[in-house]
Parts: sequence; structure tokens; C-alpha cells
Amino acid sequence: MTILHIDSSITGEGSVSRTISQAIVSELTARDPAARVIRRDVAADPLPHLTLASYADTAVLDEFLAADTVVIGAPMYNFTLPTQLKAWLDRVLVSGKTFRYTEAGPEGLAGDKRVIVALARGGFYGAGSPVAALEHLETYLRSAFNFIGIEPEFVAADGINISAEQKASAIDQAQGEAVRLAA
Repeated sequence: MTILHIDSSITGEGSVSRTISQAIVSELTARDPAARVIRRDVAADPLPHLTLASYADTAVLDEFLAADTVVIGAPMYNFTLPTQLKAWLDRVLVSGKTFRYTEAGPEGLAGDKRVIVALARGGFYGAGSPVAALEHLETYLRSAFNFIGIEPEFVAADGINISAEQKASAIDQAQGEAVRLAA
């Protein structure tokens, strides 16, 4: 198995999404010690925003297509994903490679892989919360991966900026979910 591990948090070692994504990768590799892990940190080594010239470089797409499982650490910044992660997605969502247009509408071509996303959100954005309409991280990622034929799995640490106790509880809960997902 090949695992592509993407991190996008700008906060480095203090990042909750990095902590959770690493827990997921650790659980997956504990269950499959022969797994090969390819790591891409789009915050530390950002991809340039998409241009016609950069569109011709298929290295990121090839890396994605070669992976069996993709684990993504995705913090919520200003209600959505980091621009560094969006730049990565711009190279993965490619007509004719990961999706195609048909008379019946778009068809995903990348449904043969597993995608697990570790979300970290400072507040509570779930259904029924007063700010649920501002949640554009999970909804965007779900839509983008569904478009290419993948039903992503999510592990979320919510309310991490509410208090130290809430942050610790959210991380513990997310790490427990990481164990369940890897089983």
C-alpha cells in the first residue's frame, strides 16, 4: 500500500490537523508495516498557484494517482481550506485524468482510492450551530473529492480555540477516531 500524506497547516508542530493526520498515518502503517509513505507538506514547501505553465507539470497528479490511500491534514482558515491545499487540489482535479465530462454530467475517475481528511476547526460549525452556514472546509473537500469519484472520510477536532480543555478533548476524540478508521 502507498500512503500519500498531505499536511497544509502553517502552524507547524503546534498544529492539531498535523497531529491528527500523523495519528492516522501511524495507525495505517502499524496495521501494514510494508506500507510506503510519501509525505508532502504544502505549507512548508508550497506549490505556486495554478498557471498555464504550472498546469503542464503532472508530478503532483502522478503522486496522487499512484497512492492507494491519501491522508490530508486540513485546518479551517477563514471558513475554508488553506490556499496551499487549494493549490494542491488544483493539480489533482484534472479533466481526463481524475474526472471527465459526459452527456450525463461529470464522471469521477479516481474512485479506486481512499481519502481520509483530518480537520481542525477553532469553533463549532456542525449542523445546527449558529455558524453552520460558514463551514466551507469539509463541504468543499467533500464536494471536490466526490466530483472525482471518491467518498472521503473525515476526522474532526472541533472547538480547539474554545479552551485548553476543549482542545485536549477534541484531539483525544479525533485520535480515537483515527484508530477506528485504520481498523
